Amino acid sequence: MDTIKLVLPTEEYLDQVWAYRQECIDAGSSMDGCGPLRPSESKEQWLAHVRAYMDPATVPEGKVQATQFLAIRESDGKVVAMIQIRHYFNEYLEKYAGHIGYSTRPSERRKGYAKEMLRLALPFCQEIGLDRVLISCEPDNPGSRRTIIANGGVYENTVHEPGEDIDLERYWITL
Repeated sequence: MDTIKLVLPTEEYLDQVWAYRQECIDAGSSMDGCGPLRPSESKEQWLAHVRAYMDPATVPEGKVQATQFLAIRESDGKVVAMIQIRHYFNEYLEKYAGHIGYSTRPSERRKGYAKEMLRLALPFCQEIGLDRVLISCEPDNPGSRRTIIANGGVYENTVHEPGEDIDLERYWITL
């Protein structure tokens, strides 16, 4: 695996973010941890939404403050994955989604990027005052489960999320 770094989204990466979005759509893949990337009508709209979530004064009603990071492969500057850290819970996040969502570009999966990205994100979680984080994954996603466990995740339980009609395994990582 090439080394990666986490960076905040900027205009510099927007074309790559939009290509990441299209690759996920073409693969029929989820875009967990990408903020509102799937429903965004343009890359500029996505960036505006990401910035709104980052500022406590502009977080959309019913949502929580969240910081979006891009995982950039250092050898070529390519966006290989994304991770979003929610600073606190609302009712939905507490029951289902947790503090962290992430995904890896379909063409870059099975290379260790998710595991490393999560490892790199955990110190930021401490910086914003979290002493443990909740992460969930679907039972049929062994790669995500391995990523969480490799970073210290301890299984709590499995819950059913009725809106999406999916089960989610919940894991806690103590920081």
